[in-house]
Amino acid sequence: MRKQQQQKNSSSNASSEPSASSPSANASSSASPNANLTGTLKVQFIGDFSVEDKTDPKTGVTSKGIHVIKEEFEKQYPGAKVEFITMGWDDYNEKTQTMLQSNAADVYQVPGITKFAEQDLLEPLQPYIDRDQFDLNQYLTGQIDGWKVMGPNDQKTEIYGLPFIGDARLIVYDKQLFDEWGVDYLSESPTPEEVMEKAKKMTGKNPKTGEQNYGITYKAGDAADSVMNINEFKGGQWGTGFLWKDMKVDFNSPTMVDSLNWLVEATKYAPTGVLAGQGSENFLTAKNNIAINLRMAPGFINDIAVSGTQDRFQAALLFKNPTQGMGGMFAGSPFAIGKTSKNKDLAWEWLKFSGSDFFQKYMWESQRNQSMPVIKSAANWDEVKAIPQMSVILQQMSQLWTPRYPYRSGQPRYILSENVEKALLNQVTTKEALDKAQKDSTDWILSQ
Repeated sequence: MRKQQQQKNSSSNASSEPSASSPSANASSSASPNANLTGTLKVQFIGDFSVEDKTDPKTGVTSKGIHVIKEEFEKQYPGAKVEFITMGWDDYNEKTQTMLQSNAADVYQVPGITKFAEQDLLEPLQPYIDRDQFDLNQYLTGQIDGWKVMGPNDQKTEIYGLPFIGDARLIVYDKQLFDEWGVDYLSESPTPEEVMEKAKKMTGKNPKTGEQNYGITYKAGDAADSVMNINEFKGGQWGTGFLWKDMKVDFNSPTMVDSLNWLVEATKYAPTGVLAGQGSENFLTAKNNIAINLRMAPGFINDIAVSGTQDRFQAALLFKNPTQGMGGMFAGSPFAIGKTSKNKDLAWEWLKFSGSDFFQKYMWESQRNQSMPVIKSAANWDEVKAIPQMSVILQQMSQLWTPRYPYRSGQPRYILSENVEKALLNQVTTKEALDKAQKDSTDWILSQ
């Protein structure tokens, strides 16, 4: 799924006067959907999207292009014409910025929504929601709150986008190795202590096959996010504030130090090349020799379908804060409306359409490699119920930390990651690493 991006934290103006086509200026209009709306609607997509159908060279499976949703929308709104602007992830924030400033589209995919809201480039959505009495409860818990941001005149986070791509991270484990070692499967919501205990037990010579096994693996580039997630379990959190001027990180708290110490200890039960991205290449395949992967994207369900190991691998929830009841980095993508769009009402209809069963089922059936459903009704789809790991995935998407970690929108994300990796490489102590991350991040924030 999408790469995380470096961007400056941001806001937009939810309290600005609505334009002539905004909902509060048209409060007397009929509730959506409004089939009489007309015009050309330009919609931007980022990622591996194709207008036309395409065939996966590995699986031979043909996926329907996004022409499917264009045709359905135009059927519902006969006077509308949809045009797509697709782009990859390379420099997507810069390209989106240019598009917003030049009014190149009406609807934008904005995983970097914070940056654009700050510059007053996006249309606030609460007036549209209120006008149409649009039910936000159709979305999975947290999916709306996770994309809330602040505009230049906002006093609190507001809604500038609606989710259409869902994402999360999960703990994934190999049931076959657990069976061979005689270890009980992970709990659906395991504790760090449970994961450590079982990883330790399954490191060594497999009692059934004689093969060398490892208890755990993780991606070095994601290590800081794992440390933060363990910190949440221990009652900590990343810090406070949302805009840079109000933000205070808490990277060197006692619970953060304990959490990094946990990961240093867990690394003893990982392949020797884990910090260089080596040793876990066979995870999810029949040749796997690692019991637990600490953090995986939900697209793993596609990999096990290809390798025929659907019954071998299962997912468990990330750790969560005992008080807040949530944990783990929020991710995915929302759609937003450009502030200078001339077709805001039609654009709003597209945003609502993106949360419909039709749109979300299309994403599930044809774009599963880069998206999970964001609506509650997906749990009742036969195709979803047929995949046992999906119930855990949807549950995890409903308990991610919201609002999103705002520090990840700027340099503190990279400062923390760099120093965590130094501690894992035993170049510095965990306390030294996190003290430096705290100081350097605080200095950077104060300079903004």
